[in-house]
Amino acid sequence: MDASQGYHKIILTPEDHKRVSFITSAGTFCYVAMPFGLKNAEATYQCPVDKIFHPQIGRNFKVYVDDMLVKNKEARSYVADLEETFSVLRKYKLKLNPGKCAFGV
Repeated sequence: MDASQGYHKIILTPEDHKRVSFITSAGTFCYVAMPFGLKNAEATYQCPVDKIFHPQIGRNFKVYVDDMLVKNKEARSYVADLEETFSVLRKYKLKLNPGKCAFGV
């Protein structure tokens, strides 16, 4: 499974706005949420993801940045594990990219 725009869930502090500002012919702008491509963006995103999925990691779940894997050898348990994962995703308002998700493979 692939998280959709998860980086944008991390809000930048006002003092960081100057670090992510840019100038165009239309004016000066800055990001208020973490954009993809910053040097430490992956590590900054990975930390809260590890925390929210901590009860599942190693048991039925693996995660690397925005890529997630729910694993189980038994179909009945797999469905329950997916339900647990979807519950966490809903709780933290994380969305998946359906085009990059595969289930029961």
